[in-house]
Amino acid sequence: MSKTTLSPIIAGTMNWGVWDKNLTPKEMESMIHVCLENKITTFDHADIYGGYTTESDFGKAFSSSKVAREKIQLISKCGIQMLAENRDNKIKHYDYSKSHIMWSVEQSLKNLQTDYLDVFLLHRPSPLMQADEIAEAVEKLKSEGKIVDFGLSNFTSSQTELIRQKTEVSYNQVQFSATNFEPMLDGSFDYMQLNKIRPMSWNPLGFVFRKDIPQTHRLKKILATLVSKYHLGADTILLAWVLQHPAKVLPIAGTVNVARIQSLMKAVELDLEKEDWFAIWAESMGEEVA
Repeated sequence: MSKTTLSPIIAGTMNWGVWDKNLTPKEMESMIHVCLENKITTFDHADIYGGYTTESDFGKAFSSSKVAREKIQLISKCGIQMLAENRDNKIKHYDYSKSHIMWSVEQSLKNLQTDYLDVFLLHRPSPLMQADEIAEAVEKLKSEGKIVDFGLSNFTSSQTELIRQKTEVSYNQVQFSATNFEPMLDGSFDYMQLNKIRPMSWNPLGFVFRKDIPQTHRLKKILATLVSKYHLGADTILLAWVLQHPAKVLPIAGTVNVARIQSLMKAVELDLEKEDWFAIWAESMGEEVA
């Protein structure tokens, strides 16, 4: 059971830095304030974002923002070893040794200029991960007050159970949206609900606005009807669709568009009519439910 309370929509920082928007620390500081003004208090990081640079830029922004640490929640992840200028990796791989987990958390704390992470996640499962070793690292980090809650990212139910047998798992961050709805069908969300694991959803808008294929054509058509009905943007309706699942999914929104950030929380208040929820799913599948 999670000890943390996260905002119902999470700000994703993956694209804030050099990987996309290239925000300066000053611009990140402004973005932190915009998020907080709109009741988005949780920020999702990973050590690799921006080629291991975004956490540090965010940390400078957070430090100069003068926002009290208890007003926000910080998530970070480790495990993916990328090729980067500031890492001595020859090939992309995963590392979940106790020493690497401990070192990674220390690096994230230093870069984010904080004493603790509210949530610490393993980024992607590794065939070589040893549950005992992971649990030892997690328990030590918790006992030292460096992490509050522990979770996983992109783990299957059986991989999650392997880790959960050794240490408490409070979150699993998976891809879930109207175009990527497998977790609600393959048993992932059932398993999480049974074991009190809260799902987070990366890419919660799916590829509705990024791919030009029959599936997205159908979705855009139904969304146009629902935009007229609910007087809200298509992105808000898609987030509401994700939020309505009983697993209590926490969507991670990566936008840095101020107007879109201001509209995100409207999705939390929107209760889609049941038939509208099913209409979105049916159009995504290209057929009505059986």
